[in-house]
Amino acid sequence: MIPAPDDAPAWPPARTAWFVAIVLMLANTLAFVDRQALALLVQPIKQDLHASDTAMSLLYGLSFTLFYVGVGIPVARLADRSNRRNIIAASVFVWSLATAACGLVRSFGALFVARVGVGAGEAGFSPSAYSLLADYFPRERLASAMGVYQMGVYLGGALALLIGGLVASVLPPESSIALPVIGTVKGWHVIFLALGIPGLLLSLLVLAIREPARRGLVSDTGSVPLKAFFAHVLSRKAAYFGIGLGFAMMILVGNGTGAWIPAFFGRKFGWTIAEIGARYGLVVFFCGTTGALAGGFCASWLHRLGFPRGNLLVALIGFVALVPLTIGFPLVPLPEMALAMIGAMNFFAGFNLGGGLAALQDLTPNRMRALVSAGYMLLANLVGGTLGPTVVALITDYGFADPQRLPEAIAITCAIFSPLALVFLLIGMKGLKAAQLAEGIA
Repeated sequence: MIPAPDDAPAWPPARTAWFVAIVLMLANTLAFVDRQALALLVQPIKQDLHASDTAMSLLYGLSFTLFYVGVGIPVARLADRSNRRNIIAASVFVWSLATAACGLVRSFGALFVARVGVGAGEAGFSPSAYSLLADYFPRERLASAMGVYQMGVYLGGALALLIGGLVASVLPPESSIALPVIGTVKGWHVIFLALGIPGLLLSLLVLAIREPARRGLVSDTGSVPLKAFFAHVLSRKAAYFGIGLGFAMMILVGNGTGAWIPAFFGRKFGWTIAEIGARYGLVVFFCGTTGALAGGFCASWLHRLGFPRGNLLVALIGFVALVPLTIGFPLVPLPEMALAMIGAMNFFAGFNLGGGLAALQDLTPNRMRALVSAGYMLLANLVGGTLGPTVVALITDYGFADPQRLPEAIAITCAIFSPLALVFLLIGMKGLKAAQLAEGIA
């Protein structure tokens, strides 16, 4: 939040910057196609591999987190001092190859290992992408760019549901099919094989992006010592940990619901996979993407109006709205009511993201941005990615000992963690205000 030097290079042309944002959004879309495809296929995979709800939750969350812990931080350090474009291209290639590998496995253990490979690829992606966008867009437009980038979360989730549901209507996931060279596989294998191909092609498109000049909060031209990094973070700990934990709790709720919503509609209302894919997929597509766009542009608008914490003010609106929506949707008696509330939930979840991510980038010196982003992603995956699906599953498997009590398990999880997310975000806003005042920003 220190002004850039007077001799800082000019910002890239707007057309170039938005091209980069769209390419990164497409990569983010593919990353989330894979995640939501697994959620849609929980029931046939569970039956085929003889797995419990708890085991499936670990497959959804823990498999990703393992490599975020081991790979994310070192790759982020590399991104803070080297070519981020190349890291992103390699990341897309690796996770797409691992996604295709999910279509070849025959056991739960092998599928878990393939999912770890997907996590290994994705670990290097988001921190590099966040840092890259912060050097393509000035502060007053960064939240809008982050909103476009985060559209990929909902486009990916929606495409997985829509395509998965369409394929399931033609080739049921539990059916068998003989493929050349590969042999006999299940229908759900075919879906994973098909999802891996577009990413291999997109990794080539990423190479069309140019590595931009680093700007903004420039510390020096080399790697920042870890001692300096920790000193910076601890001097603003209320802002960093409040924002980080607030969004991690929100992601816990998002992953906890997102991982189990397809099973929720199947168990409570008897919907087929094809019906879930078509109906829920359209809701995610329209509500999530419009929320991400609206939130990002609203945060940028508030920034231009002179609100120093406008990014987090937008997130606060979304966090407040999510409390009743997340607790209430599993308990309503009609599927149409549940779907409408899930639509509103997706809108406000997307509404939060652009401003929150922009606030973190704005708070951080240039050559610390990828490392801060990796720390945020690590926290989000440890708390949100792993705990969200698993807390719901543990309540279902051991609290109620009844898979049909999934709706109540979702509601209990959200009743605990949605309010906690709001509390931590308020702490982060207070910490951000203190950091801004210390640096002369009103």
